[in-house]
Amino acid sequence: MHIVLATHNAGKVPELEAVLREALGDDSAELTVTTAAQEGLPDPRETGVTFQQNALIKACSAAQGTGLPAIADDSGLIVDILGAAPGILSARWSGKHGDDQANIDLLLAQLADIPDNQRGARFECCAALVVPASFMHQLGKPAKAVEVCEKGEMRGHLLRARRGANGFGYDPIFVPNDQPGTPAGAPPRTSAELTAEQKDSISHRGKAMRALALDVKRILCDK
Repeated sequence: MHIVLATHNAGKVPELEAVLREALGDDSAELTVTTAAQEGLPDPRETGVTFQQNALIKACSAAQGTGLPAIADDSGLIVDILGAAPGILSARWSGKHGDDQANIDLLLAQLADIPDNQRGARFECCAALVVPASFMHQLGKPAKAVEVCEKGEMRGHLLRARRGANGFGYDPIFVPNDQPGTPAGAPPRTSAELTAEQKDSISHRGKAMRALALDVKRILCDK
């Protein structure tokens, strides 16, 4: 089974492949995962106004470009006091896409006068699976395109200064409510102070991807 991950970030492949193999069990023996970059596909314009819309845009583009099942995700930070912001603009909150330091600096400045008990926030992720009609036909199933989305959330609060060197994005200022591996009596850690395994076990992306992996098994593997 060949699945395309609609991203140009090769670092996402091991995480997704591990989640898929765990969910698929014996069916994972023939699993191959490639990225949109490896398939020679450009990044589509993310014109959606929700995480779900952008995830579907990316997955549909990869599925149409390859004729293969495609998976994509879109995620961001939502700060309670800011309503839905930064939301889908999380990666370019400061005006330049992917400038983590500038994004954090701007957000901290915007929240400078907000008291600690009003700094609640959450990460949200939508993961999408798109299977072309032609591929469904090859499986001996009704030749109808399939689109499925799953969501994940990680709640917590924001600090006033960075802590930790792991992760990316807003991880150094985000303290998740769930604290896997934190010793009893120790102060809660930021996402950037957790190991990759600890973060994946509670993260919005991990939750969404694990749910989507079950959809992959149901749609592509079950008879």
